[in-house]
Amino acid sequence: MSNLATRVWSGVVLGTIFLLATLAGGTPFVILVTLMAAVFWAEWIGMKMPGADDRLQGTGILALIGCALIVLFAPASVQGLLLVLVLALFAIAAIGLKDRRAIGGFLYAALLLTSLGLLRGHWGFQPGLVAIIFLVAVVWATDIGGYFVGRAVGGPKLAPRVSPNKTIAGALGGLAGAIAAALIVHAAFGASGWGAAAALAVFLSVLSQAGDLFESWIKRRAGVKDSGRVIPGHGGVMDRVDGLVFAAIGLWFACVLRAGMTEPARAFF
Repeated sequence: MSNLATRVWSGVVLGTIFLLATLAGGTPFVILVTLMAAVFWAEWIGMKMPGADDRLQGTGILALIGCALIVLFAPASVQGLLLVLVLALFAIAAIGLKDRRAIGGFLYAALLLTSLGLLRGHWGFQPGLVAIIFLVAVVWATDIGGYFVGRAVGGPKLAPRVSPNKTIAGALGGLAGAIAAALIVHAAFGASGWGAAAALAVFLSVLSQAGDLFESWIKRRAGVKDSGRVIPGHGGVMDRVDGLVFAAIGLWFACVLRAGMTEPARAFF
């Protein structure tokens, strides 16, 4: 099988799994994003801290499971406090094992898990379902618009020292694609107002592109092409969800600031 065919098939399989878990919400969705976060954490360790203490890696996995349990079972009024407590306990463990670099990687993985899990919410929670569909549509449209416009137009580079292939035209194409995707989701589900949907799309698209550049910077510093090899034809989980992580965190924080910790997706959806 060619590399292109492998990429397509693995993308279809993973996309289907994510879609089914998103439709289900609740425990199935949190289990999936916890697995994603665990692989994300392992890839971070592999790139940034090869040869790290096995106890540190195991502590990170246990702490991520703790985050998942908080997302699933803790009352909204104490979720934030408990999540901060988990981070603090992990930080103490990392300092005790003499590797503070792990704290940033764990926070990165934990926010992936908690932002997606708390946005989606329980089964049957329509705003959470629409929030994830909106988020993924905007991020994917940013990637697609950026890729095709960047290749067609070319021109000045966006951040040549970090990612030499990305152009300013591609970034603008990504913004345009994000707005188009947001308006389509709005038309289908009535998410927010038209203006709010477009503004939110721009915000998330910028975050998505920043996340992509951030992961490129991490890989460049680590001297690797891909974050891992867990996804056939694609590389690692970080390679596939770099933009999604930043956008998900941004959307979650925006929703919490507007609506609080209880069902935050209701803020816009």
